[in-house]
Amino acid sequence: MLSNIRVVLINTFHPGNVGAIARAMKNMGLSSLYLVDPNDYPSDEATSRAAGAVDLLENAIIVNTLEEAIGDCSLVIGTSARHRTFQLPIMNARQCGESTVLEAKNHDVAIVFGREKTGLLNEEIAQCHRQVYIDANDEYPVLNISQAVQIVAYEIWMAHAQEENKLHGDIELPEYPLKNEMDLFHDHLEETLYDINFIIKNHPGKVLDKLQRFFHRSRPEKGELGILRGILAAVQREISKK
Repeated sequence: MLSNIRVVLINTFHPGNVGAIARAMKNMGLSSLYLVDPNDYPSDEATSRAAGAVDLLENAIIVNTLEEAIGDCSLVIGTSARHRTFQLPIMNARQCGESTVLEAKNHDVAIVFGREKTGLLNEEIAQCHRQVYIDANDEYPVLNISQAVQIVAYEIWMAHAQEENKLHGDIELPEYPLKNEMDLFHDHLEETLYDINFIIKNHPGKVLDKLQRFFHRSRPEKGELGILRGILAAVQREISKK
């Protein structure tokens, strides 16, 4: 299941951090590294800091946008030490490890880490289903990005070990839609709301943002999403008749 878990780094500035993160990942059995628009990469410094985890750097997937890195994932978790206006269910690192391992039995999962200085932007957090924070001293809670990855990866490893040690059979988990499938649903919902004049195009307000936040929190299963898409299609058919 660990192979279904990817670490996504956005716009990293220091190549040494990328190498240190690769090493931290390999220590904890993680192998899938995605780099979104990295600065100064590939780099000799990254290779040096990676030590025995150079293979993770060689196999890292480099993309231009966050959407490319998470589109085929059913669960996306954004890391942030701050509470955001775009409110998501919040987990600590231990809860993140447990949730990630369970989901990764059947689906791809992404854990997204932001820039070294500013972290994730609000619009990037808005693309996630959950937010994870790391408990730390309130007087100085800021961690280096490689330290943050190490802590989250450790909790994933521990949760994985607990699952491996369980004597009972596998739990059948629900099947969730991928991120890009949810994006198509949101596009369909927006189109339908315009069609029935629930939203005025020139003055959409925050309705769509609130609905997106609602569906991220509730995480409809794949079958439930199919029902919702069917309802939207039926509404559009009735409109076309009139």
